Amino acid sequence: MATSTSFAAGAETRSLPELLLPALRADLPDLLCERTQRGGPYRRLSSREVLSRAQRVALGLRELGLKAGDRVALLSPNCIDWIVADLGTQLAGMVTVPIFATQAADQVAYILRHAQARVLFLHDQGQRTQLLEAGAELPETFIFGGAGAEGMAALEARGEQRAAAAPEELLHLGEGIPGDALCTLIYTSGTTGDPKGVMLTHSNFTSNVVDAFVAGMSGLRARDVVLSVLPVAHIYERMITYGYLYIQCSTYICHSPDELLDDLRAVRPKVMTAVPRLFERMLSGIVGKAREDGGLKARLVPWALAVGRERMRVTLVEGRRPPLGLALAFAVARTLVLKRIPPLMGLDRLHFFVSGSAPLHLDTTLTFAGLGLEILQGYGLTETSPVVTVNPLGENRLGSVGRVIPHVEVKIAPDGEILVRGANVMKGYYLNDAANAAAFEDGWFRTGDIGRFDDDGYLYVTDRKKELLKTSGGKYLSPARIETALKRSIYIAQVMVVGEGRPHPAALIAPDWKLVREHLGVPPRTRTEDLARDERVVRLFAHEVHEQSEGLSPFEQIRRFAVLPRELTVETGELSPTLKLKRRIIEKRYAELVERVYAEAVPTE
Repeated sequence: MATSTSFAAGAETRSLPELLLPALRADLPDLLCERTQRGGPYRRLSSREVLSRAQRVALGLRELGLKAGDRVALLSPNCIDWIVADLGTQLAGMVTVPIFATQAADQVAYILRHAQARVLFLHDQGQRTQLLEAGAELPETFIFGGAGAEGMAALEARGEQRAAAAPEELLHLGEGIPGDALCTLIYTSGTTGDPKGVMLTHSNFTSNVVDAFVAGMSGLRARDVVLSVLPVAHIYERMITYGYLYIQCSTYICHSPDELLDDLRAVRPKVMTAVPRLFERMLSGIVGKAREDGGLKARLVPWALAVGRERMRVTLVEGRRPPLGLALAFAVARTLVLKRIPPLMGLDRLHFFVSGSAPLHLDTTLTFAGLGLEILQGYGLTETSPVVTVNPLGENRLGSVGRVIPHVEVKIAPDGEILVRGANVMKGYYLNDAANAAAFEDGWFRTGDIGRFDDDGYLYVTDRKKELLKTSGGKYLSPARIETALKRSIYIAQVMVVGEGRPHPAALIAPDWKLVREHLGVPPRTRTEDLARDERVVRLFAHEVHEQSEGLSPFEQIRRFAVLPRELTVETGELSPTLKLKRRIIEKRYAELVERVYAEAVPTE
C-alpha cells in the first residue's frame, strides 16, 4: 500500500477570526475590489472598512437573537458583500451555509431546511420572489444592496447601534472560538440524490489556508494583485479567498466568466485560480478570435499554439532538447504570436495559475506553457477543506496533482483508492450516519478517486472509482479519461461518455456552436437543432473524435457519437453547481438518443 505523508505535529488550530484579524486590522487601501457595473470603475474597500462592516454584521446578527453555532445561509453570486457577510458570521461564532447562486429552488429549500438556517442573505429581491414561488420556507432574509428593513445596510445599522451601546462586545468579537468549533456547512453538489452537508471546523480551514499557501503559493506577498473568478460558494475559491486575506493581497472580484477578459486586462493579476473548463474556454477564445479576424492570423495562431505545445512536451515532459526544426519553429512562433498573446489578455504580470476541482488535460497545461504561463495543478475535495496536494512553485511536475501538503497524510488502498487523513479532513456529514459510515475506513477518508504516487511523492489521479464503466466484453474504462482527451478539440464544449454493458463506449457531444458556425460558415440564425443533424457538423465531429482519440487504448476508442443541440447546464439539472456532469440524470434524459447512437449513429471511422 503506497503512502506519502507530510503529516506532523503543529497543525494550525486557530479559528478563522484569529487567523484573519491581524490582516483585517492592517492598513491596506484596496483589500477587496469589484466593479459595480460591467466595464465601470472599481469600488475599493480597505482592510479596515471590511473589518468594520463585518463587525457590524456580526453584532447585527446577535441583535436578531442569533447565538454561536446558529446557521447563516448565503445565496448570491460573487461580490464583496458575500465576503463581508461571511466574515461577520465567523466573527460572531456562527456557521456559514454557502449556496450556489445557480442552485435549483428545490435544492435551496432543502438546504435551508436541513441546515436549519436562521438567516438568509440574498443578492436581490428577485431571488426571494423565485424561492417563495417555488414554495420554499425562508428564514429572515437580508438583501445585499437592498433598501429598507430587508437590506443588508439595515442589519449593519443594528450592529452599529449595538456597538455604541456595548463597545466591549465589539472589542472582543472573534475571541474564544475553539479551533474544533463548526465553521461552515457546505452542501456537496449532489450528482445523485440530495446534497450532503459537509461539516468543516475552523481548524480545518485555518490549517488548510496556512499549509496550502506555504506548499503551493509561497510566491504571494502583501499587496500583490489577484483576481477571484470562481464562485466563492465553492470550497476551493473560498479557501483561496481566506488565503488572499491572510496574506493581505488586493483581491479583485470577477462577477462572471463573461467579464473575465475585461477584468484581466484591467487588473493584470499576479495569480489567478481556475478550473480546467475555464482554461479550455480561454484557449478556445484565442483560436476563435483569430479565425474571426481571418486572413493569415486564422492559420498562424493555431499553428503557433501547436508548436509551443509540442516544444513544451519535448522539454518539460520528455526531458529532451528539441530537434533543430522544432526549435526554429518555436522561435518563429514565439516572435510572431506566442509572446504577444499574454499582454493582450492582461496576463503579462501573471506569475502562475492554480487549477483544481477537476482533472486538467496535459495538452492544456503544455499550451499555456508555450505562452510562458505556468499552471500549478492541485487536488482536493470539499471534505478535505479542500487541498490535499499541490504542485510547488518551481517544482511543478506536469500531469501530476503535486505533493502532499503539510499536516496531511495520503495512502493508496489495495484497490487504488486515494485515502486521506489529517488536520484538513471534515468532522463528518451533518445528520447523515449512513454517509459517514461509508466515507471513513479506520480513520481514513475515502475519496472515491483512484490514483498512484511516483518515486518522488507526486500524486497522479487516474480515475473516479464510482464512475468506471464495464463494457459487455468485461473491460473497465474511465469515462473521465476519454472525455478529457476529446475535450482537446476546440469545437467540443462538453462531452459525456456512455457504455455500461455495451460492446464499446459512445459519446454525447455538446458543441461550442459559436466556433462550429464560424468554421463551417453557417449563418448565425440557423437553429442548433437543425445543425446537430447537419452532415457537415457530423463529419466535423467524426474527424475531431478520431483525431483526439489517438493515444487511447483500442477498447477506449469512441466508435459512435451523437451531437446535442445545446450545452449541458446547471439550470437544466444536467450539471452540478461546480459544473460536474450529473451522469445519471443525463443518461436518463437522453436514454432514447443513447439507444439510437448504438443503433444508427455515424461511426467515427
